[in-house]
Amino acid sequence: MEDHRADGLLPVTVLAGFLGSGKTTLLNHVLRNAGEHRIAVIVNDMSEVNIDADLIRDADVTRTDETMVELSNGCICCTLREDLLVEVRRLAEAGKFDYILIEGTGIAEPLPIAASFSFKDEEGRSLRDISRLDTMVSVVDAANLLKDFSSQDLLSDRGEVRDDEDQRSLIDLLVDQIEFADVVVINKASEVSADELAEIRKTIKSLNIDAKLIETDFGKVELSEILDTKLYSEAKAATHPLWHKELYSPAEHIPETEEYGIASFVYRARRPFDPEKFYAFTQRKWDGLLRAKGHFWLATRKDWIGLYSVAGTQTKVDQRGFWWASVPRTYWPRQQQFQAMLQRYWTATWGDRRQELVFIGVNLPKEEISAALDACLSGSETGIDAREVAEMRDPFPEWVRHDHAAA
Repeated sequence: MEDHRADGLLPVTVLAGFLGSGKTTLLNHVLRNAGEHRIAVIVNDMSEVNIDADLIRDADVTRTDETMVELSNGCICCTLREDLLVEVRRLAEAGKFDYILIEGTGIAEPLPIAASFSFKDEEGRSLRDISRLDTMVSVVDAANLLKDFSSQDLLSDRGEVRDDEDQRSLIDLLVDQIEFADVVVINKASEVSADELAEIRKTIKSLNIDAKLIETDFGKVELSEILDTKLYSEAKAATHPLWHKELYSPAEHIPETEEYGIASFVYRARRPFDPEKFYAFTQRKWDGLLRAKGHFWLATRKDWIGLYSVAGTQTKVDQRGFWWASVPRTYWPRQQQFQAMLQRYWTATWGDRRQELVFIGVNLPKEEISAALDACLSGSETGIDAREVAEMRDPFPEWVRHDHAAA
């Protein structure tokens, strides 16, 4: 048997996916076909009774309490993080296993789970000392993905929330789970038509161009596709989303977008948006638009960085922090890297304030979207008159400064 701990670190695969996508079915398939793999399983469930753990026990798989750990009545990406740290460490130090599979709850976001492996306890210990994240897997339900992606439902509408303050939408969760994945398993693929399957591929690739796609039924995947792939990279994980690549690596050519018929472009400008005109723009729906994200600034809120995000039919506008031009220089970082970044974006008129919005979709009306955004611009290249700003109507909700807000 191949030694998966040759580097001394226990490899870990994390399974994410919304309720009904088939995570537990996939997990059972892996366990039934584990062969000589010695796999320990951590199953997380929000309820007091861990239903997924019961389903694994009921399956025709020989398991023992020693190889399966239940983390119930909470989510491992927040309230049960300490429990996750303890259990992974215990399993790694036991020396009995060559792999760990973690099945998150249906509403778990992969990124906080991955971050747990970098977290250091009071003694300075980290899970990275004894284990390594190997693969982040997201399972999607082919029969429902397109419908869910066009939904306006909150997770609370589906009866699934992290706590009483959980206001996430279903699209928020699906996007987070797909954008952070190394592998996306399109489960129940035979339940949709060839055209629908093509749309599903485009939707996933519009969120994460690097993700490896596996189309299957009943969670049947080759173990080598999700175990010991060495696909996960902490540095790369932050740049998985296609919007990030387009916005921050404009020179990078991504030929796969052509294969899937996905087009993208970045809108850039320096002048501020008229808030009423830009608000009207955010209410419009554009044919073929699958994803949009970026930052902007309004003439009436010259200190604030605005965040614009579109996923499916859902549009969000919020504040992200403050432009460095509005922050006293005594608070600016002194690192050379920061100085180089600021110099790249700085102008005498606007400082680092700018509009940068990326749009991704199929058959995007680029010229029409760009013209609509141009029409939102106010002032001139040399500045904007304060009297003009004073007469503007600003329909956006008030932005409140948070302690963690930063430029």
